[in-house]
Formats: sequence, C-alpha cells, structure tokens
Amino acid sequence: MSITPERKAALIKEHAQSEGDTGSPEVQIAILTERIVNLTEHFQTNKKDNHSRRGLLAMVSQRRRLLDYLKGKDAGRYQALIKKLGLRR
Repeated sequence: MSITPERKAALIKEHAQSEGDTGSPEVQIAILTERIVNLTEHFQTNKKDNHSRRGLLAMVSQRRRLLDYLKGKDAGRYQALIKKLGLRR
C-alpha cells in the first residue's frame, strides 16, 4: 500500500522545482497521488477495509487542499501539474 523509498525519490526528482526540493506543492501532490492510486488498487481486492478507506479520504482531501492552494498561487503551474498527473480538474 505504501510507496517504496526509490519510487518516492523518483517522484521528488521528477516534480522538484529546484535541487533538494521536497516540500513544494507539486512534490506533495505527486506523492499523495501515488499513494491514492496504490490504495485504490488495494480496495479492488479488499472491499471491506474501511479503516484504510478513511485514510484514503483524508489523503484525497489533503491533495484537494494543496491543489486549491497551488491554483490560487500560480494557475499555470496548477494546469501543468494536473495535466502531467492526469487528474480530472
């Protein structure tokens, strides 16, 4: 369900704004998206895992807040990120 350290490092490297950037909204959203995708796959086989489903909803809400923040700060970066990650909004 969780992502490997190697995959997390690859996501950070791919979405970082500068060298050593781990806290920008783009990086945080990319990591949350990866975790959400993994949990969604987990629920295909474990339909009754309601405890993890609550965590999934929290992650989706956190990602939505970060996306709203990014949209308010810089709409161009927001559009580029949702296109890159394949998100609907």
